[in-house]
Amino acid sequence: MNILSIQSWVSYGHVGNASAVFPLQRLGADVWAVNTVQFSNHTGYGAWTGDVYSGAQVARIIEGIEARGAFPRCDAVLSGYMGDHSIGEAILGAAHRVKAANPNALYCCDPVIGDDDTGDYVRPGIADFMRDHAIPAADIITPNRYEVERLLGTEVRTVAAAKAAIATLQAKGPRTVLVTSLRTEATPDNAMDMMVGEGGEYWLLRTPLEDVQVNGAGDAISALFLFHRIATGSAAEALSRAGSSIHGLLRRTAEAKSREILTVAAQEEFVNPTMRYTATKV
Repeated sequence: MNILSIQSWVSYGHVGNASAVFPLQRLGADVWAVNTVQFSNHTGYGAWTGDVYSGAQVARIIEGIEARGAFPRCDAVLSGYMGDHSIGEAILGAAHRVKAANPNALYCCDPVIGDDDTGDYVRPGIADFMRDHAIPAADIITPNRYEVERLLGTEVRTVAAAKAAIATLQAKGPRTVLVTSLRTEATPDNAMDMMVGEGGEYWLLRTPLEDVQVNGAGDAISALFLFHRIATGSAAEALSRAGSSIHGLLRRTAEAKSREILTVAAQEEFVNPTMRYTATKV
């Protein structure tokens, strides 16, 4: 499996490509990583050094990969945080050309906008770009609950509302919608839910809530879900496998009281999760 992953990069810690690439490689995928930023660490620390690349710089790297004749062998494009419109346009251009070269290829977009505890943390206009351009171009999207509410302007606090929101997002283009960090009236205080919708069916995965505050888990779940969706052809099975791996990763991280997710130390969770959870139809 070959995946073109266009995301941010940090040298210390695990977010963006630094969170997504290694799990994919551990599962056996060949990842063509294109970095949109090069930072010392993720911005959650409040201080960092490094550079944001321009859309033109990102586009040139992608064009170099394309010039190797790689696009017909590309199974998927994966994108996350988009620093500005020009980077977003470079990503969507790459997804369009990959799908033209390989009609079976998928574009998975994690429409990164923000979270409950931070609000929006992207530049003004990025949420609109996600809604109006990236989501319609995607086959798979993986927003968290906050991002779903931000994109649709409606609350998602019940199972019925989550299903309705997924259907509304699917009507914009993507056939598969995975909602992460989902809490509804049915979610116990000691648990966290994820829900995926595809083909008119909805599946929910519930895992124990771990006492850990880290960055990068969303980037990893998007990558793992994409891999397993391609490998199995089933959104429900992809949710079960990816969710089990992420829970194992977060559990190991919580046990270690680590500020960063233990992507390397807990790598066996990606291929052989300690605990296996099964998505149920809702």
